[in-house]
Amino acid sequence: MHELTDRVALVTGGATKIGRGVIDVLRDAGATVVVADIDDAGLAALPSEVDSQRSDITDDDAVAALIAGIGERHGGLDIVVNLAATYLDEGAETSRADWLAGLNVNVVSAARVSAEARPLLARSGHGSIVNFTSISSGIAQTGRWVYPVSKAALLQLTRLQALDYAPDGIRVNSVSPGWTWSNVIEGVSEGNLDHADRVASDFHIRGRLGRPEEVGQVVAFLASDAASFVTAADYAVDGGYSALGPERQSPAIPLLAP
Repeated sequence: MHELTDRVALVTGGATKIGRGVIDVLRDAGATVVVADIDDAGLAALPSEVDSQRSDITDDDAVAALIAGIGERHGGLDIVVNLAATYLDEGAETSRADWLAGLNVNVVSAARVSAEARPLLARSGHGSIVNFTSISSGIAQTGRWVYPVSKAALLQLTRLQALDYAPDGIRVNSVSPGWTWSNVIEGVSEGNLDHADRVASDFHIRGRLGRPEEVGQVVAFLASDAASFVTAADYAVDGGYSALGPERQSPAIPLLAP
């Protein structure tokens, strides 16, 4: 357990399965959690102890009001988790409007939320930003352009933020989840976790999907003083996905036999 007692954490896009895993771990570690999302139903389903805020992070005025409200209600802000994302992506056929929309949510908004939060994080003495990148940031995936490109950009943004925010005592890191039990995978698999695990098994050394709380544990570590000398780092929470390469879990040589 990573000690986060008396710390205040903002999680954007927290009204999701992965968001809930992050929220639960942060709360178990003692943090007060604020969630910003545009999903009314998802926000309503969060525990009453969570400070749920409907906020559009692509709107600068809304972001300014969100951060100011956190300062007023909670007296400060120690942790920002930039989890919000859109999967708007038609690969090579993506329109200019959808490109701009996708980059706006996945990259620009993470930059703007962090910039708005910077003064509060600097006053914290424990300021930490955790950006959500992805295994998609470093590999080619057929039919997908916007999401992988945006996550690659976010990985570089993490390094740049870490450098420029260091004088304020703010650490900036990222997590890159592999296939994780999420809203998207739940929808595609029609809620069948066992089936999703079987499909994912050949792509992950651990032989299954990740669980939201497993990602949350790494976020909590990066947000805590246990990671006080960690900044500009990307943590692969991917069950070994990024280490496998194209041969995957299954032995490839036997496939050569006629």
